[in-house]
Amino acid sequence: MTSTLTTTALTDAPLAPLLAADFYEFQSRLTDTEQRALTSIRAFLDTEVRPFADDHWERAESPRHLVPRIAELGLYGNAFPETWQFENSAVFRGWVAMEISRADPSTATFIGVHSGLAMTAIWVGGSDEQKAEWLPTLAAGELVAAFGLTEPDHGSDTAKGLETTAERRGDEWVLNGAKRWIGNGAFADLVVIWARDVADDQVKGFLVRTPAIGFTGTKIERKQSLRAVENADIVLENVVVPESDRLQKIDGFRDLAVVLRLTRGDVAWQALGVAVGAYEASVEYAKNRVQFGKPIASFQLVQQKLADSLADITASIAMCMRVSQLQDEGAQRDHHSAMAKAFVTKRMREVVARSREICGGNGIQLDHGVARYFADAEAVYTFEGTYDMNSLIVGRAITGIPAFV
Repeated sequence: MTSTLTTTALTDAPLAPLLAADFYEFQSRLTDTEQRALTSIRAFLDTEVRPFADDHWERAESPRHLVPRIAELGLYGNAFPETWQFENSAVFRGWVAMEISRADPSTATFIGVHSGLAMTAIWVGGSDEQKAEWLPTLAAGELVAAFGLTEPDHGSDTAKGLETTAERRGDEWVLNGAKRWIGNGAFADLVVIWARDVADDQVKGFLVRTPAIGFTGTKIERKQSLRAVENADIVLENVVVPESDRLQKIDGFRDLAVVLRLTRGDVAWQALGVAVGAYEASVEYAKNRVQFGKPIASFQLVQQKLADSLADITASIAMCMRVSQLQDEGAQRDHHSAMAKAFVTKRMREVVARSREICGGNGIQLDHGVARYFADAEAVYTFEGTYDMNSLIVGRAITGIPAFV
């Protein structure tokens, strides 16, 4: 499938206008080609994602029909030389993640799992043969991928507490265990499963092709956040995986941490998009909601809330931009991504709370544009490392002393 965002196709495209929430005009730091690409991406989001996001959220159904359209835009695997359609920066990729989350955090999460976590795991940990087999197929949207790390009893402590086991038997591995909260896990064609080798106690990665004997993925019901992401409980009972489907360059949790470092910064961008989406909805509401004979946007306290939110968004953009610049420079470290994820998700929570407050009682109803962001923010705040854990990663960098337990 050929992307519509090839360099040739973008030559005559107009530059995307700046967002009102981009108060310091950070978008102008993107190249002209990247800014032109945003024009097509925003058009897709405004016509095919945003108008239907509330409906998918309310029905708790992933918009799977968007998979080929997202692939057509070249949004899967645009971080990897093997699959990108035009040369782009980590800053641009972060900005795209923000734009998608601004329209629908659930769609951003689906892409983040498929293209971010799963494809990055293959790119970081796969052999040349594995990358050649899987990256183009996943980039084309021919298959959907998931990333199985979190377990029912282990989230923050997976580095030491991972219970899913892998036992080598000749040229095959046998996996046993359980995973929880696995995005796309209810319908994925390929699941990257992380398990502890019983022989050397090291974490290794495995490409599990579904359906597989002994593999069960059950959709988690009754969620109240990111409802359009079909998270799953996964059970592995003597699932056999050939050695050729073990990620050949993963030899321990330290290698897995490289994947998380690269994707945790993307989650900061996603959190920024949640904040921007809620902020924009609250501005629109404030301009149109009339009380005491005039729009509430004319009230001093409402303007203060909007100004505080815009300041939080502006600071968050600056931090996200710098982390992505460090990634482009090859200088990004775990503590850089951790600080961004912690700081931006905390600011996001405050922005969505103010936005809900501005909308009053209407802020809890989907029809007024804020409620979905308000609910989705809670999941984004937690996944890819809680606020506490990311703060401790930064604290270790400050003091040189780990304080995780």
